[in-house]
Amino acid sequence: AAARPTLLIIYLLPNGNTIEMTMGARLQPGMDWHYDIQHIEAQARKLRQIDPARNVVVAYVEASQLSWPAWRKEKGQASGRAIRAIIQGISSRVGGTDPRIALVAHSGGGSFIFGYINGGDTIGDNIERIVWIDANYAYDDGERHGDKLLAWLKGGARRHLLVMAYDDRDVTLNGKKIVSATGGTHYRSHKMIDRLRDEAKLVGSKSGAFEEFTGMSGQVRFLIHANPERKILHTVLVERNGLLEALAWNTALDGKWGGYFWGERAYSDLIPPRACGVLGGRRWLELHAASALEQREAAAIDAVKQGNVPQFLRKFVEVRVRAGGHECAYQVMPDCFAIGSDDDFVRMPLTPRTAMKIAAAMGCTLPTRKMVDDIHAVAAVRLEPKPMTERRESPGTFIEHDVIIERQRAGRPLGELVAGHKKDVVISNRLKEKPNKVAIYGWHQRDGKPIQPLYVGHAERYVDYSHGVRLVNQRCTVDGKETTIEAVLRDPELCKLLSDEGTIEAGY
Repeated sequence: AAARPTLLIIYLLPNGNTIEMTMGARLQPGMDWHYDIQHIEAQARKLRQIDPARNVVVAYVEASQLSWPAWRKEKGQASGRAIRAIIQGISSRVGGTDPRIALVAHSGGGSFIFGYINGGDTIGDNIERIVWIDANYAYDDGERHGDKLLAWLKGGARRHLLVMAYDDRDVTLNGKKIVSATGGTHYRSHKMIDRLRDEAKLVGSKSGAFEEFTGMSGQVRFLIHANPERKILHTVLVERNGLLEALAWNTALDGKWGGYFWGERAYSDLIPPRACGVLGGRRWLELHAASALEQREAAAIDAVKQGNVPQFLRKFVEVRVRAGGHECAYQVMPDCFAIGSDDDFVRMPLTPRTAMKIAAAMGCTLPTRKMVDDIHAVAAVRLEPKPMTERRESPGTFIEHDVIIERQRAGRPLGELVAGHKKDVVISNRLKEKPNKVAIYGWHQRDGKPIQPLYVGHAERYVDYSHGVRLVNQRCTVDGKETTIEAVLRDPELCKLLSDEGTIEAGY
């Protein structure tokens, strides 16, 4: 929107990464691991959700050699002026009110920012925030970097400098230290702190695993992870909400993005933001009630692409299970998949193929029989099954059954883990015996006994009001280590955590 102020995030890519890798993606089998280490597009999307008053624009700036230090070396003394011209060119192409700029760098991208500082006597008034995320290798007092940063910071209270790093001094890879005595970001960060300490009035403290230094009423902040286990945390500083923390710090957005730095990915919204003007659930289903099954399900996929899914379904609930001396934690949708808004939604029965298409697009899967049992066991709200006998496949009955469920659920807040109100569409080894069928299970009574045993008798095109689709995030942990539901189900030992049928590879 041209009338709104604009925040232009100029993101300087790390060495060896393309723009596509930096934007990030849900990792699928065979994909390069670099797609899963930054997720800048997802973090920016989260920022837009909590900051609707501004246009939030991200410009990804990639060096031709995939290395800003190499690019600057090739350009020589002219690199600083060239970098300033790049920034001016990007800014001039961004619409809206004169954009405020955040220069954000990871790894070798930090060289670009130092090149910018070297390219003139002052840092521009349009620069609102400078962020180095494990990227300040090139800091040099001899280049007057500290002098210019202090002069810039004193020019306005909205200007912020943030540095995130970790203790990399004793980290080794293949038996060799990854940085020299003066080459790592721990060393360079403390050089910066020493230069800024007095004039910025930096105060040191402990913040969880981090050594923290802040000054100038929060305009300056250093976060340095102590790294007692001597791990390589280079990319983790970005992945664990680094961009969100860096851009929200000391603003009205601080604490509003639904997570914290170094916590779980707060930007892993599995569903796109809800588009303006989309229909509520009941009206949507009424509109498509007379459509053929294929058309209705295609429309359901389009609804997901438009984000026409209630807000309360977007925050998944953790389920923890133990078996064979192992513990698995996985995330499940708190209720069955639905279309609409929190005020007007309808739980939407789907064929298994469509359910799996939607699940795959959101980095999810469907549960197993054992998972359905475990989810019911820990559900905060356990509803009694309410069978209906007439027009079972009619969309009108889908709506009627939802009304019944909502009467049962009255007085309980949305977002609690609900179970017992639908049969679950599940994945099962029985589908190997019965291809082109739908596997359903559950509809637990309050005593935990399911009305519906595992059943694969219906054709996969069969859908009725009692079927529910509960999505399960593919990402999970086993004994504290990240893995996927798919990997656990294929493991002869770990599969016991999620399956009572042995290993499972069946899908739709």
